[in-house]
Amino acid sequence: MSRSNQHAQLVDGLRQPACWPDGIGPDRVIETHISTVLLVGGYAYKIKKPLDLGFLDFSTLARRRHFCQEEIRLNGRLAPDVYLEVIPIGGTPEAPQPFASPAIEYAVRMRRFDQTGLLSEHLELVTPSLVDRLADRLAGFHAEIGRVDSRATWGDPEAVLFPMLENFAQIRPLTEDTQALSLLERIARWTEERAGQLAPLLRKRKAGGFIRECHGDLHLGNIALDGDALLIFDGIEFNPALRWIDVISELAFLLMDLDQKDLQPLARRLLNRYLELSGDYEALPLLGFYQTYRAMVRAKVTAIRLDQPDISPKMQEELTAGFSSYLQLALRYTGEGGGGLIITHGLSGSGKSTQTMSCIERLPAVRVRSDVERRRLAGIEGSRSSGSALGGGIYATNFSARTYERLQQLAEAIIQSGRVAIVDATFLRQADRQRFRKLAADLDVPFLMLDFRVAEAVLRQRIRQRQQQGSDPSEATLNVLEQQLATAEPLSEDELKYVVAVESDHLPMDEIRTILCVLD
Repeated sequence: MSRSNQHAQLVDGLRQPACWPDGIGPDRVIETHISTVLLVGGYAYKIKKPLDLGFLDFSTLARRRHFCQEEIRLNGRLAPDVYLEVIPIGGTPEAPQPFASPAIEYAVRMRRFDQTGLLSEHLELVTPSLVDRLADRLAGFHAEIGRVDSRATWGDPEAVLFPMLENFAQIRPLTEDTQALSLLERIARWTEERAGQLAPLLRKRKAGGFIRECHGDLHLGNIALDGDALLIFDGIEFNPALRWIDVISELAFLLMDLDQKDLQPLARRLLNRYLELSGDYEALPLLGFYQTYRAMVRAKVTAIRLDQPDISPKMQEELTAGFSSYLQLALRYTGEGGGGLIITHGLSGSGKSTQTMSCIERLPAVRVRSDVERRRLAGIEGSRSSGSALGGGIYATNFSARTYERLQQLAEAIIQSGRVAIVDATFLRQADRQRFRKLAADLDVPFLMLDFRVAEAVLRQRIRQRQQQGSDPSEATLNVLEQQLATAEPLSEDELKYVVAVESDHLPMDEIRTILCVLD
């Protein structure tokens, strides 16, 4: 009997209530391309299929036991109260006995959670606030996990490219569609060329400690709301090369999945919040490269599932459409955007950070904030006060100059990655405004200033409220506002040519998009 038939026979045996200790059998069985999950009472039992697919090898009982144990270790980092233990399954495939030895199979025992919270099946749960929580959780996780040993090959340009090319090799035998095969070759050529161009940055990323033991399979199908708790589960245990990856590759998977599900504004929001928390703007040139790879990973998974015998005609139709969708998305990521530069102009409390959030969600843009980068330069975390006096500390003239220099560096990196850079700062000095206008000219991208016009009484009210809340990175006080009012250098007649006015908290997005020539 083949291993696959033996697995099917075992699953049939486990469907029988009599084999379970309390006589209650599974009420649902979930099949994936590499495992079977049986939902029994308040628990889920995950059994690995006896497969050798190249990128994973579950072909022996010993290997399946090892990877069950790895699944507990790795997923315990993000979901310790869900991943409980590895259990043996004794008896025979025809008459299995869970929890009995000697083992003929092993299963990962997990606490069962409500599937109505699974994000891939309930996209209405994916809200801006949830996306912010995801960014917070992911940035925190990436900051804590282990970094690769410099002697390991993981993260080397050749190691990064290998699974990408392997995807194409594994997909080709699974489809006879000539159009799909043509797209595959086109994306494969681009991938090889782009890998060569990015090789120096890939080496720099490894040397900088950005190759870490990640989740490895971070898409909406592996994220759920468990009550109020955010649950991230089912990380990759079967192949260390697929989890010892650049953190931006991990993020790229989730961003790709949001794009594929027509949630692009939320993908943009997630990217911006993650970058703001991590400060990892250097990774932006790699994002499209990794998003293409991640789309091809899902295309491969879909193609493998299509090739298995246990799918209905309806599922076959859905999988075929999904396969095509992932190919088209991968192709889209191989294109390059034109870039652009937006700077804000306005006093503290004028709504710059609040209003530019609309730009983030509606443009291919990345925002950098002076309040955040100023504190990052000073090594100040969270909302802790810097204790700086008016015009002193991190608000001294020389430190402000360093802050604007940092903002310029980040804006250039964002633009060169093909995105619109939004620089959120007061820009009350003409010299600072001219520096960024020159940057746009040097990079040959559109430039505009969002001029935030708010009554002084409203500014004072907002600053008082912000101080009471104490959660904003800005440390502006009423004294700071008075100083700004006294020293701000007005916009020149020449500068007004580049101004888009923001009045009454209304952001004229159509005008902004037209100036930037944004079509998508």
